[in-house]
Amino acid sequence: MSESTPTSPSLDLNEFLCFALHSTAQAMGRANKPMLEKIGLTYPQYLVMIVLWKEDNRTVSAIGDKLYLESSTLTPMLKRLEALGYIRRERDTEDERQVRIRLTEQGRTLHDKACELHPDWVEHVFGGDMQAVHDLKQRVIALRDKLLSVEG
Repeated sequence: MSESTPTSPSLDLNEFLCFALHSTAQAMGRANKPMLEKIGLTYPQYLVMIVLWKEDNRTVSAIGDKLYLESSTLTPMLKRLEALGYIRRERDTEDERQVRIRLTEQGRTLHDKACELHPDWVEHVFGGDMQAVHDLKQRVIALRDKLLSVEG
């Protein structure tokens, strides 16, 4: 009878699904950068603006919930967007603990410019197969939702 040596756990980054997703998200951010530079936003700022373009006058916590971000991460970003003139941050008149975020006219105008932009990498990577884009997105969302259900 031969003894078998237990396999050591591997701590190789290439073996981690979480790192594959993380590094892919970083690569997508870099791929989107040329598009976003045309409107002067970072990717996280762009996501905040997308949330507000869909529904203006949201609380910081509502934006954080939508983007899966803590308010401590969101607040500095919102301050930068306010400095750029795209939003206003104001205390809620009914609940002083809440801060409401409202688009300025400049922020609303940026929407039209953003609608004209499209990431060049999608065509290069997917060759126009929008069904493949949709299918991959659905699989990633399903994974995210399953992970969130494990949390709570």
